[in-house]
Amino acid sequence: MAIFGTLEVVKEQVDSEKFKKAFEYLEEVLKKGTVENHRLLSLPINAFEKIELNKNNFALEQVYYSKEKNECFFESHRQYIDVQFILEGEEIIEVINIDDVNIDVNYNDKMDLLKYKPTLNSSIIKLKKGNVGIFYPKDAHMPCVKLDKSKKVVKTVIKVAV
Repeated sequence: MAIFGTLEVVKEQVDSEKFKKAFEYLEEVLKKGTVENHRLLSLPINAFEKIELNKNNFALEQVYYSKEKNECFFESHRQYIDVQFILEGEEIIEVINIDDVNIDVNYNDKMDLLKYKPTLNSSIIKLKKGNVGIFYPKDAHMPCVKLDKSKKVVKTVIKVAV
């Protein structure tokens, strides 16, 4: 199931060479004045940039306003693990095992995306500035949901090859 918390806590929980590049990238994102930090903070609203990290990892840097729950959807991925990190802002990410939800849109191999129908049985994770969440292929997750009001979110999602 999903893992979440501060970068330091999550790094302690996930002892895997697989996540090394993702964690190194996130450490650079957190440091003021680095190329990664500046690039992400400089993105305009609705930006969505793909950054290659190495042959097994890439980042999707993005800036948006959190949304009403009915504007969001549950998704999962088969080829990649999502490492979602909030640099600024906050959002709710709902999560549930893929065995407990119904498919809405069949798997798209090119986008590595499977969409699910809404459910009331999910768990709620509140990700805030400095928090990271890891979502595995069995984790249907619905990101981008606003907490109390819509807020600007500066985020990067690192895709780690399964």
